Amino acid sequence: MLTEAQRQTLLALARRAIAAAFEGTPLEVDGEALDEDLRRLAGTFVTLHEGQRQLRGCIGSVEAYEPLFQSVASNAVNAAFRDPRFRPLTPSELPKVSLEISVLTPFQKVEHVDEIVPGRDGLLVRRGRNAGLLLPQVAAEYRWDRETFLSQTCVKAGLPPSSWRDPQTRIERFSAEVFGE
Repeated sequence: MLTEAQRQTLLALARRAIAAAFEGTPLEVDGEALDEDLRRLAGTFVTLHEGQRQLRGCIGSVEAYEPLFQSVASNAVNAAFRDPRFRPLTPSELPKVSLEISVLTPFQKVEHVDEIVPGRDGLLVRRGRNAGLLLPQVAAEYRWDRETFLSQTCVKAGLPPSSWRDPQTRIERFSAEVFGE
């Protein structure tokens, strides 16, 4: 678990990364000045909301291939400008959006769907070239039961909703430390 100070550092970093992108300047961060927890490898998602928690962008990295602080900064920029579901954020919108960060735990293969707890677990469904991920807070927000959560993750992967029942479909679960402004 991150401390409140570490969470605030990451939220400020995400906002600074987006502001730097508007200015066309690289974000300067002295990673060595950050504590070890913020330099550990971690997969993250950054979500932007406007108004009453209206989704404005969400992009993340499933694999932990870069330090936490870098993952947050790059995913903040990607959520603001590269989420294909939305037009790029404008400078006037930045003060109006709130940021949410999800720091992912390692993925675990699901042997039995009874292991899945909506609201606690996020899901990754893979079959062939298709893959879809839903964060733990999605099931909680929509009050989905286990089967609905599995079906909606399959839909996100571009698969038929019942694909989770197929033995060729790989289901993985994870949890996330979620915090925001």
